[in-house]
Amino acid sequence: MKLSEFNTKMPEELIASYPNPVRDESRLLVLHKRSGEIEHRVFKEILDYFHPHDLFVFNDTQVFPAKLFGNKEKTGARIEVFLLRELNPNNKLWDVLVEPARKIRIGNKLYFGLDDSLVAEVIDNTTSRGRTLRFLYDGDHDEFKSHLYAMGHTPLPYYIKRPSEPEDAERYQTIYASKEGAVVAPAAGLHFTRELMRRMEIKDIDREFLTMHISLGSYRDIDVEDLTKHRMDSEEMDVSEQLVEHVNTLRENGHRVCAIGTSVLRAFETCVGMNGRIKPYEGWSNKFLFPPYPCTTCDALVTNFHMPYSIMLMAAAAFGGYEPTMKAYQVAIDEKYRFGAYGDAMLILND
Repeated sequence: MKLSEFNTKMPEELIASYPNPVRDESRLLVLHKRSGEIEHRVFKEILDYFHPHDLFVFNDTQVFPAKLFGNKEKTGARIEVFLLRELNPNNKLWDVLVEPARKIRIGNKLYFGLDDSLVAEVIDNTTSRGRTLRFLYDGDHDEFKSHLYAMGHTPLPYYIKRPSEPEDAERYQTIYASKEGAVVAPAAGLHFTRELMRRMEIKDIDREFLTMHISLGSYRDIDVEDLTKHRMDSEEMDVSEQLVEHVNTLRENGHRVCAIGTSVLRAFETCVGMNGRIKPYEGWSNKFLFPPYPCTTCDALVTNFHMPYSIMLMAAAAFGGYEPTMKAYQVAIDEKYRFGAYGDAMLILND
């Protein structure tokens, strides 16, 4: 397919700058893939579509406070530093993006904190905006990470045109996040509350967790019209043997598996075997899903409403089918659903 086919013509005023006051009271558009039928519900009613021993699979990645603001030595110029991933814990090396990049060269030092208590030295250029930083800190690793994160800010998506606020540290995080490593939240999971999880237990709906640390690659612009030529950034993931056995057994017995978010869908499609069963996998994935890719590893998908031309929109359309998904997006625009990580949700049922 072509990039231009994913212009949903979404008005910018539909982008949610703040989350719904109550996580599970966001709106929910339900798309029945085969019939094309669309329903309008509230997210907390999602369990109405599932039965005992169906399975929800969540991404338990945890977003860390990746955005820092520092000052360049001598000039005092304000520099934004976006932490991407830790390269070497012993040497306190980090892969980062800097802005404005033209001012930052190898050998420069950056100072962070009101008292300049944290210093980093630029030791390499990786891309036009990418740098490798060595943080100069004498304490142990845990102490250093605590100090570093205390200065960090929540890395809200680029389309939210406001600075992060203290409340974002909680709301741009799922309630079950436990494995640190993401700079992008698995947005579909942001709608789940502890009460909703308890209701799942009461209804005997099973749950499992995998890990995919979502990177900024999910927001990277696609600069080719022919989608077969786009290459995704690699993201670290872990699908356990326990999860695999649970998923494969339930599906063989006629129960449904629901992926909570396109990251879970991408993880499943990364580790699927020739027989359609998923396999344990720990490593990296650069799986790029777009129609007409045949998603066969799950029976339902929960996802938010994503930006035009985005990788997440394409993954949703791969699962839901291009025409039904794009029709659902037009309905969502007409009905003024909220878009983005803090927006409303869509449930796509493969029935």
